[in-house]
Amino acid sequence: MTDLADIKEQYRQFGISGAVYEYGREILSTLQERFEQIDRTAEYNQLKVIRAMQTANVSEACLLGTTGYGYNDLGRDTLEKVYAAVFQTEDALVRPQITCGTHALALALMSNLRPGDELLSPVGKPYDTLEEVIGIRPSKGSLKEYGITYRQVDLLADGGFDYEGIRAAIGGRTKLVTIQRSKGYQTRPTLSVAQIGELIAFIKGIKPDVICMVDNCYGEFVETGEPSQAGADMVVGSLIKNPGGGLAPIGGYIAGRKDCVENAAYRLTSPGLGKEVGASLGVLPALYQGLFLAPTVTASALKGAIFAANIYEKIGFAVVPDGSQSRHDIIQAVTFGSPEGVIAFCEGIQAAASVDSFVTPEPWDMPGYDSQVIMAAGAFVSGSSIELSADGPIAPPYAVYFQGGLTFPHAKLGILKTLQNLMDKGVVTADFKRQKNLL
Repeated sequence: MTDLADIKEQYRQFGISGAVYEYGREILSTLQERFEQIDRTAEYNQLKVIRAMQTANVSEACLLGTTGYGYNDLGRDTLEKVYAAVFQTEDALVRPQITCGTHALALALMSNLRPGDELLSPVGKPYDTLEEVIGIRPSKGSLKEYGITYRQVDLLADGGFDYEGIRAAIGGRTKLVTIQRSKGYQTRPTLSVAQIGELIAFIKGIKPDVICMVDNCYGEFVETGEPSQAGADMVVGSLIKNPGGGLAPIGGYIAGRKDCVENAAYRLTSPGLGKEVGASLGVLPALYQGLFLAPTVTASALKGAIFAANIYEKIGFAVVPDGSQSRHDIIQAVTFGSPEGVIAFCEGIQAAASVDSFVTPEPWDMPGYDSQVIMAAGAFVSGSSIELSADGPIAPPYAVYFQGGLTFPHAKLGILKTLQNLMDKGVVTADFKRQKNLL
């Protein structure tokens, strides 16, 4: 029979001191009620996914896939029906040909905007990689090159919406509004589904025909509802984040109004072809099973984020969300105020990985970003951020963004390993070590 001493010895073999392990246990003892609520949400969402699969008549034949043109791909077409049912939308586009979340967002924007239209972000600056898609930073093929203009309204100091600023920004050329649910490389709060619904209702009250798109990355299955149930015309995301359940090897999705999804399909493939082509190439079992597992995998990642928030908040670092706030995505931001803190944290995450644990992550000039970025991601699927991972720009305020963990024990190991590494490198103060008997 395994007891706590045996488990503690396992952590010791990972280089985690007894004092750090006990500090983690102390934090976990306060989180039981939060974790039970997460499990209830996961149960609700698990039943929702199963019901969607049953309604769509998912069969063994759906797992076979196609090659070549992909005509009459039963599994691909049925999977899109499942996604539409899960997100309660008219249609969905779910394809391995969508290479990443940025590609899915670019596809949704470029297919539904035309020269002379204006794109509005009412939630401030978008995620870094979208800056080149939009043309905020010059890039080949950007929306700006096609004569599509951009306007943004920053959030208020308290993180709320600047409703008067939004009202003033909406004009005759405003065709599409993009709402980023998660924080990106910012330390603002993530938006809840309810908040997104309120914002969309306000915008539609001013201009009913405007398209409201939500960047849903990192937010799927965190709540029992999705932004598409709160008025969004499109929700967009990556399959190597929450909805892929850690099994999807590639892909993205766009779920929403039929006309918006059709526009995206014609842009992804070709006018006249749309959703009729696009072979699934043997990935369908992973896409189906990944979606099946997504609610419980997301729950594990959420528990890891809450554990991290409480670990670092009590040390004295600024965390967003804080240890007690409600959660609306799986990302946990921790501000260290120095490059050394960000790097040490990422080194700890990498050292806890099952894949490439021997690799030391270093900052580098990553495509799509305007500063060096460090990424720790020893993953079974390269770049999968539903797996245990952390990243951040090497720029003020020097915050790291932690996410993922296919299982909570892995997320727990990663967080304890980061704390141990920060202590070993002197980022955590001696005063805290004395207070917690960690010296």
